[in-house]
Amino acid sequence: MLAAYISHADCARHEMGEGHPECPERLGAIHDHLLIKGLLDHMLPFDAPSATDEQLACAHDADYVLGLAAASPPCGYRQVDPDTRMNAHTLAAARRAAGAAILATDLVMRGEVPAAFCNVRPPGHHAARDAAGGFCFFNNVAVGIRHALRTHGLERIALVDFDVHHGNGSEDILRGDDRVLMCSTYETDLYPFPSGDRSGPGMVNVGLPARSGGQAFRDAVSRHWLPALAAFRPQLIFVSAGFDAHREDDMGNLGLVEADFEWVTRQVVDVARAHCEGRIVSCLEGGYALSALGRSAAAHVRVLIGAD
Repeated sequence: MLAAYISHADCARHEMGEGHPECPERLGAIHDHLLIKGLLDHMLPFDAPSATDEQLACAHDADYVLGLAAASPPCGYRQVDPDTRMNAHTLAAARRAAGAAILATDLVMRGEVPAAFCNVRPPGHHAARDAAGGFCFFNNVAVGIRHALRTHGLERIALVDFDVHHGNGSEDILRGDDRVLMCSTYETDLYPFPSGDRSGPGMVNVGLPARSGGQAFRDAVSRHWLPALAAFRPQLIFVSAGFDAHREDDMGNLGLVEADFEWVTRQVVDVARAHCEGRIVSCLEGGYALSALGRSAAAHVRVLIGAD
């Protein structure tokens, strides 16, 4: 059975100014690598729908959703935080990115595809319940998770996040929901500068020091994520797929390579096969060195869709 590839042209219309690392070309870099590697031959293409206010409000405060729409500039830019801007197309792109996670959830849960990869932007895992930031506006995976809980009646959903930055927005939205297990790795002393132990009930978040390298990353996943996931027995797995921990990406310093992203995806796929009939929804987060991003995403997708 073919997997799903979900994207939309609107996601390339959002931009935050010349030279900004979170640029429209990110989507093309991934698409081109998937095409060159023949991976799109194993995937069904879908256009991402726009998430509705009601769907967004499952993860975000309703006033925040309305306020973000009101803040959308008719032209030029509106500054959201020191690193994050809106243009006239940002809101449409953000709704598509969240809508992709919703569509992916429905396709996987209806058994139409075994897994889905959402090549969308803006990313989402820094978007909190009532605040944008860190290049993010709506928390795409959190919207998808809440949709799965509400619409498909699931009781146990896991989120794994291997972006170099901690998914503080996902933690803000999902912490305290005993139906969700969040497992993440991230570089310490890096935006959003998480302090203290980020683990606890429903949270297995492991900070790694700069220049840790692939072995430390793999050890963290093996020692912390995998036992927690096995005990939780998820019925569906979401992936915040950030590739900015790559050694060629100057947004971080963990020093991972394509083989590490391939390895962690294989671990997630094994958990999914053991507990949830292989059901995985993967959504793009970070990754800003375009060549490394394309190669890393292709390595991830190849394992995700069983084309390895």
